[in-house]
Amino acid sequence: MRIVIAEDDPLLREGVALLLRAESLDVVATTDHPDAFLAAVAAHRPDVAIVDVRMPPTHTDEGITAAVEARRLQPGLAVLVLSAYVEETFATELLAGGTARIGYLLKERVGRVDQFLDALHRVAAGGTAIDPEVVAQLLTRTRTDSGLERLTAREHDVLAVMAEGLGNTAISERLFISESAVHKHIRSIFAKLDLAPADRADRRVTAVLRYLEETRRRG
Repeated sequence: MRIVIAEDDPLLREGVALLLRAESLDVVATTDHPDAFLAAVAAHRPDVAIVDVRMPPTHTDEGITAAVEARRLQPGLAVLVLSAYVEETFATELLAGGTARIGYLLKERVGRVDQFLDALHRVAAGGTAIDPEVVAQLLTRTRTDSGLERLTAREHDVLAVMAEGLGNTAISERLFISESAVHKHIRSIFAKLDLAPADRADRRVTAVLRYLEETRRRG
């Protein structure tokens, strides 16, 4: 696994690089600026990018903007975003393009090595790794009733695979059902979760976030 790290805190940047190299992972570049990060992605074509949300020069949204741009330039690039605290707007922006190969973790999770490495491997494999605190805060605008109890067993199956970041074709193959059936189930999921087409948030992302939150509560 080839990895590029973009983090302007030198202690965290080098600490993460050291940790990953100790796990025999190939850290091909470390950077402290979004422009250098995009250049490193173009030069090395990594499998995964680990990116801080806030980077120079203004320390606002440069990291998340660079992550979105990196995925545009290299479709299929897995991105694991690190943030000191939950940034709802930035998380929503990152997830707007879908949840496949996306991770969003609070930096405090890096110290929990097993959780951090699990998240890294999950996004590299095409899945999703969203910090429980991020999920909880992104869903604060929705009602307590998640609507998941209305789903049939098959709809739960479809939503669970969606939460892994898979598209409709892959869901069809995983569950051994036709793509038209997948479309039908997803439309039903959106309806039962009261996710209207006019919703500002992406319906697929919101459905997945609700599923992840429910899974966290039951776990």
